[in-house]
Amino acid sequence: MKKMLWIILMMSCGATFISSLFPVYGKYYHLSSLEITILFAVYAVILLPTLLIVGAKANSWGLKRVLRISIWISIAATLLFIVSQNVWMLYTARILEGVAYGTFTGTATAFLLKQTSSNKISTAIKFSGVIVNLGFGLGPAISGLVVQYIHIQPLRMPFWVLLVLLVISLVLLELLPKAEDSQKPAKAKISLGIPNNIRTHFFSIIGLPAFIFFMLGGIVLSLIPSFVKSVIHTSNLSIAGLLMLMLLGVGGLMQFFPWLQNPVTRMRIGIVFLAVGPWITVFSGQKENLFLLGTGMLIQGIGAGWSFQAALRFAGQLPKPEERPQVISAFYLCAYAGFIIPPIGVGVLTRFFSLNFSLVILNSVAALLVIYVLVYSVKFNRYYSTITSH
Repeated sequence: MKKMLWIILMMSCGATFISSLFPVYGKYYHLSSLEITILFAVYAVILLPTLLIVGAKANSWGLKRVLRISIWISIAATLLFIVSQNVWMLYTARILEGVAYGTFTGTATAFLLKQTSSNKISTAIKFSGVIVNLGFGLGPAISGLVVQYIHIQPLRMPFWVLLVLLVISLVLLELLPKAEDSQKPAKAKISLGIPNNIRTHFFSIIGLPAFIFFMLGGIVLSLIPSFVKSVIHTSNLSIAGLLMLMLLGVGGLMQFFPWLQNPVTRMRIGIVFLAVGPWITVFSGQKENLFLLGTGMLIQGIGAGWSFQAALRFAGQLPKPEERPQVISAFYLCAYAGFIIPPIGVGVLTRFFSLNFSLVILNSVAALLVIYVLVYSVKFNRYYSTITSH
């Protein structure tokens, strides 16, 4: 299990690695906020259909083979970033990253679960969620530190570091057993794979919180480097990267916090924190205060960790064991949907309003979604208490 978790960590780093470099690319290629958010979101646009297709077909194709292919695609994307000379090469590399991580995400979870004994399934799911959050935070932190303090080829040196991580993950993968079923898997139909009996619960208490988490997190990953530079007035790229690590790393580590063991309660408090944090971030922009920015992201990180953990736990608990991999893939599908429209929407809004006011509009939409989740959680809590009491 440990080797697979390390692979998930390094691939998750690669998924967000470019985030701290957006100001550098914006300056070098003269990109607007809208173009930067499109560069960020095109990754998720490609990732979603890839995740849907591979999530249904990975078992029949062979889990380890699919993971191997995904890492090689990620390596190809990294090499393209290293040799890129113009904007179309950046977009191509981002598309390849989307294919790579979309191929990897659902498959990695299924592969991890097949390597885990039945009594440790819940632990494996919990650790995979923590590792994904930490990886998403470590990616921009590493790239930000490299580009800020290693003054050698700022557009390329960070990706050499990523290339080393990906090669290590490939080596670790080859050391793992196949963990395939002895019988040939049944032909899978491409679908979300959500059983009818939990469909409403899934979208309201699993998919929607995941969407909100990635919607707000996507704004952070795509625009915080520019926000730090233009509103807080510092050009230190490592600060933006470390803030993102705090947001996502705290979100991962808070899942180990022993308080509030009831997952429904964790979801309720987490989703409120997730909504409150971005408002403090907006206020920090008005006051041009780095401390307030850090506080807002810290609160958002706590909320992200608890809501993400609870939603992922429900995705693992509600379906039958044979339905679990596809339901978890659908969970990530809903999550990554939050990476697409909202960041692009904010990019469009910045053509007419300030970045700060654009974030106010986005936070207002998120607040309405949070209210719905809180109201629905009353109904869900009765259902969850029934199924867990047996």
